[in-house]
Amino acid sequence: MLDIIKTRRSIRKFKPEKIEDSTIEKIIEMGTWAPSGLNNQPWRFVIVKGKETKDKLAQQTKYSHIIENAPVCVAVFLDNAASYDRVKDIQAIGACLQNMLLAIHAMGLGGVWLGEILKRRKEVEKLLGVPEPCELMAVIALGKPAEEKGEGRRKPIEQVILSRR
Repeated sequence: MLDIIKTRRSIRKFKPEKIEDSTIEKIIEMGTWAPSGLNNQPWRFVIVKGKETKDKLAQQTKYSHIIENAPVCVAVFLDNAASYDRVKDIQAIGACLQNMLLAIHAMGLGGVWLGEILKRRKEVEKLLGVPEPCELMAVIALGKPAEEKGEGRRKPIEQVILSRR
């Protein structure tokens, strides 16, 4: 697991190969194993594979080429009707997204977390026909990688620890 965490990279270019529904469902299932306050599990998902819908979704972000190129996109929503504490629920969605990205990497696939699309959140929610209490949190584009990423860099641990008491 530690190696999976350290070797995961954002993949933005994908091969056109189809991703099986069972694989997509497994990725989403891994997302749902994230912790959430009171175990309220406030996440909801829309799977986008159809070209017409993907093309319309792509128009909602300056990173349209990533969505157009990805065999699958998963839109991740916060269900405000299931929410009990907004900050905790948004943190839970972040944990869900990370679980999904780690699962994608562990399965030999590539993925990227798209957040810029939130600038057009309302348009995406309307396009995907989600119920009113659902609020877009991110879109994950995924597929078989058509690029290889090198080693990542992180700040030395001494720069991120504020103090030791």
